[in-house]
Amino acid sequence: MKKLLASTLAMTMALSLAACGGGSSENSGGGNAGGTQAAQTEAAGGQSGSGEGNVITIWTSNELHNQMFEFGEKVYNEKHADSPVELKIEVYPNAEMANKLLIALQSGVGAPDIADININYFSNFLKGDVQLVPLNDIVEKELASCVQSRFDLYKKDSSYYGIPTHVGASVVYYNMEIIEKAGFTIEDVDAIETWDQYREMGLQVFEKTGIPMTVYEVSNQRPFWPMIVQQGGDYLNADGTVAMDSDSNIKVLEWMKDFWDTGAVVAAPGGSTSVEEFWTWMNQGGCASLTMPSWFMSRFTNYMPDLEGKIAIRPMPVFEEGQPRTVGIGGTGTAITTQCKNVELAKEVLYESKLTYEANVNIWECLQFDPVRTDVWTDDRLTAPMAYFYNESFFQIMGGYVDGCPSPVNADLSVAAQDLVNNSVMYNVFVDGSQTPAEALKAAAEELRAQQ
Repeated sequence: MKKLLASTLAMTMALSLAACGGGSSENSGGGNAGGTQAAQTEAAGGQSGSGEGNVITIWTSNELHNQMFEFGEKVYNEKHADSPVELKIEVYPNAEMANKLLIALQSGVGAPDIADININYFSNFLKGDVQLVPLNDIVEKELASCVQSRFDLYKKDSSYYGIPTHVGASVVYYNMEIIEKAGFTIEDVDAIETWDQYREMGLQVFEKTGIPMTVYEVSNQRPFWPMIVQQGGDYLNADGTVAMDSDSNIKVLEWMKDFWDTGAVVAAPGGSTSVEEFWTWMNQGGCASLTMPSWFMSRFTNYMPDLEGKIAIRPMPVFEEGQPRTVGIGGTGTAITTQCKNVELAKEVLYESKLTYEANVNIWECLQFDPVRTDVWTDDRLTAPMAYFYNESFFQIMGGYVDGCPSPVNADLSVAAQDLVNNSVMYNVFVDGSQTPAEALKAAAEELRAQQ
């Protein structure tokens, strides 16, 4: 606990700077809605601290997740009608919630029973004296039916401290109205296998329509992050050592810069794909395609209604044959804090909310997140065509690529590494041009190594 207290200031600064979810993780959300719900909870007699009796308090940074927990509450209460559970859910902005949770755990009071912790911040909670409850007993009995790499994100030593919300398989979203305006068909999109082929189509789309092929986040980290993980790279190696300036990472960023210099790529309005400014621009047909995780489907359906029926989903291209066509990016690990007074009850609620077969179907139906249980992917409720997404089935297109897809490394320096990419690397390369890709990545790597 002393180590955790000693790093309070550093962690607080990191949390205030970090962007959501790999940006985004399903990681925007909260905002004013969070303050309103928190106030309603307090007015109803609830409190931010651990619940008592059959009351379970939950903090989340995404109000969409309420539907997931309410499903678990309903199922639990159907099984325990004589002793129902009551959930008190509070929604906060992402960084604010993580910061608030760190302080509560450091002080020993005020933490919720259950907390959604975004992947951008999760490694901070695994440092020193871990104040989260191991969840092996509910995780291991379902793990054989799940994508293992998503659980490893929230594992330390032999203990699982968080339960993932989705796979977060990265895909390319194509606006077929723009693609067709440039003279291409869905068959032409299907023929794209390499990033160079994607770039060539993008140059022609830009030449014929004047519309950029795609965007880069300049205050966040897509598509850079999924593209380097696709090559077996990352900001950190599996042992936590720095890999930011690896040859493969530099190669990806140089490829991105070359494409950028053609004019066929622009900065995401607002710097990120997780802000209203970008959603409005995208809704108006701002670009022809977008590389983002599958959880971004919910952003399309919630915030970009004018694109209904126009967006086709396809796997990521690759640089070399044999590389994975998708990678799991972003995510939220739901944890139980050691301040929880009824850990077994909290585990049951969490299990019914996120781990069962029906819970995973609910996650798809309500949140449009690709669930971590592979055995639900062939369920008729998941394979049905989606009118918004070109009237196609996500799992018929992506199911063969998603199982076993790699995920990023989550280690002690993960938060610091993502902050550097979000706040320095992308800006210095694509906005002010003060550094080449190699210079930007080497400078970030040196800063990280100084923290080891």
